[in-house]
Amino acid sequence: MKTILKYYRKYWYLILISLAFLTGEAICELQLPSYMSGLLNDGVGASDMAVIWSYGWKMILLSLTACVCAVTVGFLSSLIGAKVARDLRFEVFSKVMNFAGEEYNKFSVASLITRSTNDITQIQTLTIFTLRLIMFAPIMGIGGSVMAVKYSGGIGSLAWVIVVAILVIVILIALALTIVQPKFSKMQKQIDKVNQIAVDELSGMMVIRAFNTQKHEEERFENANADLTRTSLFTSRLMAMLIPIMTIVMNGIMLMIVWIFSQHIEDFSQIANMVAFMQYALQVIMSFMIISMIFIILPRAKVSIVRVSEVLTTEVSIKNAEGKDEPTGERFKGDVKFENVSYGYGGGALAVENITFEAKSGQVTALIGSTGSGKSTVVSLLPRLMDVTEGKITIDGVDIRDINIKDLRNNIGFVPQKNILFSGDIASNVGYGLENFTQEDLQKAVDIAQASEFINYDEKGFEREISQGGANVSGGQKQRLAIARAISKNAPIYVFDDSFSALDFKTDAKLRQALAEEMGEACVIIVAQRVGTIKNADKIIVLDDGKIVGEGKHQDLLKTCKTYLDIAKSQLSEEELSL
Repeated sequence: MKTILKYYRKYWYLILISLAFLTGEAICELQLPSYMSGLLNDGVGASDMAVIWSYGWKMILLSLTACVCAVTVGFLSSLIGAKVARDLRFEVFSKVMNFAGEEYNKFSVASLITRSTNDITQIQTLTIFTLRLIMFAPIMGIGGSVMAVKYSGGIGSLAWVIVVAILVIVILIALALTIVQPKFSKMQKQIDKVNQIAVDELSGMMVIRAFNTQKHEEERFENANADLTRTSLFTSRLMAMLIPIMTIVMNGIMLMIVWIFSQHIEDFSQIANMVAFMQYALQVIMSFMIISMIFIILPRAKVSIVRVSEVLTTEVSIKNAEGKDEPTGERFKGDVKFENVSYGYGGGALAVENITFEAKSGQVTALIGSTGSGKSTVVSLLPRLMDVTEGKITIDGVDIRDINIKDLRNNIGFVPQKNILFSGDIASNVGYGLENFTQEDLQKAVDIAQASEFINYDEKGFEREISQGGANVSGGQKQRLAIARAISKNAPIYVFDDSFSALDFKTDAKLRQALAEEMGEACVIIVAQRVGTIKNADKIIVLDDGKIVGEGKHQDLLKTCKTYLDIAKSQLSEEELSL
């Protein structure tokens, strides 16, 4: 709760103004029954038109003032709620942007989406209702009780009527909260599940169609949707029952007041007192009904507050070292060294173990191995997408954990195994991450990446639209654009994580030649499945089961490393092996 409250402190002045107008509205509402009693007793009872007009204008003025206060409070509460929700969404998004793999494993993508949208909306709704009613209800309840005693006309037995009404309302609210609190927590998890299935089905639509499993996926979604619907209906129906029950209680109290007063009315003044008492009793009961509305919203909002707080209070495992919070803009030479590096996902069994090798600037260092041997894990440790469990990685002799994260990643052009493009155009994707870039910078990058042909073929060129995830370009085009995006950084270190797999052999060869010609001074690390892609590398690292089992040049490894020889035999002919 403390995590969320700090977002309200920023708007303390708006909250104070809102509370001032709430107080004004409550005072006006409390004064109206008093004037109504005076109007009936002093004006109507005495048939005095001057007094009637006097009370009438005062009541109109009070009503207008209460109306202005109510509108102002409504505006301010909505404004504060919207601003707090905006700040929370931004903070949650910023926090998630800094998550490492361990934090992502703690929250699913679907859950993070729900927490950033639905949960924050629940907090916004609670904010609006709380600011609108939190001051109003207590003033009306306490003030109405005091004034009701004043106008009870000496009938002491009337106090128990209001007490009974309040007790009935409190008991109803308590029972409802006891029942629905677990349901609201369950509901948010069910929303997570519906979102997760929707994300899976939308992202895997091609696979679903290819395997003709649309019916199965529809049933899977329908089951999750039906579970959410049942829980939602249960809570909605239970909460909906509270209002009519409270209305019955309120009307019953009004009847009891009329009946009790009817036993004691002796003159017209008692009628005026009865009307005032009924109005104040109504205000007291309404104040508790208002509080009940807050408690109807509170259980679900409480669950949402906890879920959002979990994201905001999660400790980020990858962060800058002490004193390295500000980037310096430093450019590295690019000599990379892995020293006894080990890493285990989530602190479990080690995925890679005792990895030691050097990748020098001006050289191409390649990593090869069977699927699951740890190649992608090794290169993901370099830009600190994950942090080493043991050992260290240095650039130019400096531990990467002692380098500002922004400086570190600005010096690395990284092409991940899964190529992701963002909605926009080709220019925004190739220049992604650059503060300033020119047409010449983009053209050079796409020329090296062998992407010029299909870009220039389109009349829109760099302005060609790219849909979300790059769904409107082929796998090879997407891969070349991802490579161009990394090259455009003009960094001293480049990492290509299996980035040539979707390219034909001719394009692969031309791209590697262009890389060698244009970026000869850079440190290039290539993860590859094909021996043909890396056989001319200055150094080849062979991985098997998370360990280095071979290191050297192509011809040397054919003689000294059985794992590499087996891979080469599966891909190359006898003639190619002998070359």
